[in-house]
Amino acid sequence: MLFRVLLVFCLSTTVSLADQPEDKALQWLQNMSQAMKMLDYQGTIVFLKNGRLDTMKYSHAINNGYEQERLISLNSPMREVIREAGKVRCLFKKTKEIVLNHRPVSDSFIIDLPDDFSAIKSIYRMVVLDDESVAMRSTYVVSIEPKDQYRYRRKIWIDKQYLLPLKMEVYDLSGATVEQVLFTDIQVGKKQSLIYADDEIKDAKVKHLHQAELLPINQAGFVLQQLPLNFQVVFFTRIKNDDSGHTVEHALLSDGFSLVSVYGEAKTKDIQEGLQTLGSVKSFTRVIDSFQITVLGEVPVRTVEFIAQGVKLK
Repeated sequence: MLFRVLLVFCLSTTVSLADQPEDKALQWLQNMSQAMKMLDYQGTIVFLKNGRLDTMKYSHAINNGYEQERLISLNSPMREVIREAGKVRCLFKKTKEIVLNHRPVSDSFIIDLPDDFSAIKSIYRMVVLDDESVAMRSTYVVSIEPKDQYRYRRKIWIDKQYLLPLKMEVYDLSGATVEQVLFTDIQVGKKQSLIYADDEIKDAKVKHLHQAELLPINQAGFVLQQLPLNFQVVFFTRIKNDDSGHTVEHALLSDGFSLVSVYGEAKTKDIQEGLQTLGSVKSFTRVIDSFQITVLGEVPVRTVEFIAQGVKLK
């Protein structure tokens, strides 16, 4: 407990060293990223996306450097989701089925954050807004505003005492909210117990997702000739269906906050080219000879179209 108190003190001290508003906001975000990984905390969290509202119990545990996130649904379908060691497993309690994702696209249930915060200054502007209260706690408020039209604006409410994110919103180009994550209550400092997979997998049927090994992007059958500024390849995999022999290539891109997937595969019979929209997710499909490319993500239309139009086959 003493270690955690010292951690929060050190982080708060670092914040005071930033004089300029944008530097101060960037420092808050960096300290928030550290606090999210190093503190034990739990609470009730609400996810609002594509018109769907989910309320879940959330906990974060850290034990000798081993980090684990856990979500437990409060409404049907009853499920439990655990993230650890780069994997995410979802247990559906009614069917006793576990879906194990070996290659999740996000590093946190709450918010995606860049590894290098200094790199985002070229594409995002950090604006400090007036303080507000969330879950009856005082917060700093930071608006993360894109400098181009290839990404969405975000706002993050950061707890002043523990520097944890208590609320996050994503807005489309018209200003409408497309995603919201909100703690309605939170407790920090109480030691959280780790949940072990063996205790849950005994009688469950396990389905594995994205078990393919990581490959260098230069082994892809396509080349990404044009990307919006600061979008980088996070990983590339090639997935083969054992039953059909059908192979799909997947490249995940990120600018630090926004994620975009690029899928390449043989042309299918009923493929629909062009733009498709599913809630806040935009996708653009393009056919090149007998090959099809699909680019999708929670980004503006111009982003998926720009990336897809720049794809070239090897």
